[in-house]
Amino acid sequence: RVMRFMKELDEVLWELGVPAKTRHNEVAPAQHELAPIHATTNVAIDANLITMEMMKIVATHQDMWCLQHEKPFAGVNGSGKHNNWSIGSGTVNLLEPTKHPANNLRFLIFLTAVSKAVHDYADLLRASVATAGNDLRLGGDEAPPSVVSIFLGDELDALVAALIEGAEYKETSEGYMDLGVNVIPNLKKDSTDRNRTSPFAFTGNKFEFRMPGSTVNLADANYVLNTAVAKVLKDFADAVEGAENIKEAAFNEIASLLRESKDVIFNGNGYSDEWEAEAARRGLHNLPTTVDAIPAILDERNISLFEEMGVLTRTEAESHYIAKLEQYAKVINIEARCMLSMAGTLYMPAISRFSGQVAASLKAKKELGAKCKAEEKLLAKLDDGLDAIADAIDALAAAEEHGNSLEGELAIAMAHRDGVIPAMKSLREVVDEMEMICPEDTWPVPSYNKMLFYSTKCPPWVK
Repeated sequence: RVMRFMKELDEVLWELGVPAKTRHNEVAPAQHELAPIHATTNVAIDANLITMEMMKIVATHQDMWCLQHEKPFAGVNGSGKHNNWSIGSGTVNLLEPTKHPANNLRFLIFLTAVSKAVHDYADLLRASVATAGNDLRLGGDEAPPSVVSIFLGDELDALVAALIEGAEYKETSEGYMDLGVNVIPNLKKDSTDRNRTSPFAFTGNKFEFRMPGSTVNLADANYVLNTAVAKVLKDFADAVEGAENIKEAAFNEIASLLRESKDVIFNGNGYSDEWEAEAARRGLHNLPTTVDAIPAILDERNISLFEEMGVLTRTEAESHYIAKLEQYAKVINIEARCMLSMAGTLYMPAISRFSGQVAASLKAKKELGAKCKAEEKLLAKLDDGLDAIADAIDALAAAEEHGNSLEGELAIAMAHRDGVIPAMKSLREVVDEMEMICPEDTWPVPSYNKMLFYSTKCPPWVK
């Protein structure tokens, strides 16, 4: 069924001019990935939005539902987008290192510009991908952490270090993987990235920005990235213009900018506690939630960037700030109300009915002289669970009412982050406990197993 869906999706996208190419299973059960052939930014973003729409439509043709939420299930990998970004002139990729990147001045200029842009405007990049769903995804299970850093790989990292120190760079010998099988030739190692914990990684001749969530419009991330890189390139050109020796001036400026931005370069494990402490020592932004990230839009340095480059006025930046905070609070508000409705109209009645069945069975068995220890324990757990759910419903309703009673977008968003989300988590935990002890035929919604392993319909050979 999934293969039929993917085949139909390809054909529909090709008819609409979307060059879908790669498709494969992902890490989580029932999780799949699609990737198109690269295109110019505006075309690629339009194609991405069309793809998202077609995924949902085509899934219904196969009696399925396509979830694009960043983290719909606890305990399994979330979904995101990898924004592969490069910059070109005509047919020339300006981030193509060639065989000898140390001698490729053009490549070094653009590599430096991107590194400096990410270092200086990391808070804006984080804000550009900040949503309620993405907050749940970032930080683990093959999703990058909330600290923005750049992975360059061993070869480029050594080259950058040599440029910073003014030392001679010695090219590394090409490494090969020993497969341990004599009849198969050893394969050349990729000198770029397989570090899945890096938010912003150099991958051969482009950068891969891995922080966007699966539901976002990629225009936000790309206009921020484009603007930041354009600003650095503009300043670079101003710095070297009129120099007697333009090549020497360019190398000096490259070294200066790399020294200023070296703290954002990190090739290690982005999930580790050590990196979080090291990032703080380096002065890097750690903005774990949307509420932490969005205020960066109003930072005077960032507003100056947009105004200088003619991208956003102050009023437009303020509009983005307000809209993003409102969207964050509204999404959580909708999810909270949905939880209240489901808990009150589905889960509590189902648990109560099963509790009644257990109580009736307990009474009948006791009349026959049975000890019924198991039934007594089960009944106590069910009754305690019902009481806990009722208390959690009251707490969530109160937190939601309080959050919506406040004034100001930031205050409302903070109340939903600090009050509503913890209350939702508490309600969810106790309902999950009850799901584990209630029989499947009494539970009012599909189980994880049915949703994640395609078992909503049994194949014909299963009797």
